[in-house]
Amino acid sequence: MEAGRVGRPHGLDGSFHVTRADARLLPLGAVITVAGSPAKIERRAGTDERPILRLEGHAGREAAEALRGEPLLVAQTDLPELEPGEYWAHELEGCTVVDGEAPVGVVRRLVPLPSCDALEVERSTGDDLLVPLVRDAVREVDVAARRIDVDLAFLGE
Repeated sequence: MEAGRVGRPHGLDGSFHVTRADARLLPLGAVITVAGSPAKIERRAGTDERPILRLEGHAGREAAEALRGEPLLVAQTDLPELEPGEYWAHELEGCTVVDGEAPVGVVRRLVPLPSCDALEVERSTGDDLLVPLVRDAVREVDVAARRIDVDLAFLGE
């Protein structure tokens, strides 16, 4: 699973900014895969929204620049436990969305919004639908069945 991407270098020691970061997946000491090779996070600074990392074996600004744009990958087996009602984005992408028995579309991606995350649903009509992940809008999420039941009336549809 992608935990972010290598951004611009920070300083001269090989540290770099992480773009599109999921800070839960990037704790100090974690082993991630970058550019096809495993690497341990040996320094973590910045904030959860804008982390700065340095990876073992990647010293110097040139090393950080060489990794720029590369995804930071975490093995499925290393993902932390989620609370009930929480889901990883990759679990929801591609799920069929319905309103009761009526088909609505397919989840394209999870969109982080300031107040909550939302499902971007691709519909056959061509106009996408944003469904906030709130109890009133989403009746049920069945990851195993790859099905999400939403309330279109609540969404004004």
